[in-house]
Amino acid sequence: MKNFIALVLSLSLVIGATLTGGCLRDETATIEDITPQEAFALIQDNQNNPDFVIIDVRTPAEFAGEHIENATNINFYSETFQDMLNNLDKNRTYLVYCAVGGRSGNALDIMAELNFKEAYNILGGINQWKSEGLPTVK
Repeated sequence: MKNFIALVLSLSLVIGATLTGGCLRDETATIEDITPQEAFALIQDNQNNPDFVIIDVRTPAEFAGEHIENATNINFYSETFQDMLNNLDKNRTYLVYCAVGGRSGNALDIMAELNFKEAYNILGGINQWKSEGLPTVK
């Protein structure tokens, strides 16, 4: 009986290690929340960088009303949202935002799971961005 228990425990450890191995995140990745002011500085520093992408994860209607200049809209509520993220170049730098930070925070978590190398979420979303007097386009 002791041998059987030892075998079951050993198999459990191997299976557990195998399953969690696929879920490990890249420890060298930079996935973090930043303030609107830090985001604005990041945008300024990357004006001519083709590997810098701004993603607005709000609905197309929200995006059409007002957004950060040069942002691309990928609707968080789309059934294909995760697939659309997964098709992006994971070696680029991404700045993600929504209205107040909830959807973009969740998007950032998904991006981490998909092994993006560098992604930032604007804390407080575009609402905080605007309240700090930062520019948008309509």
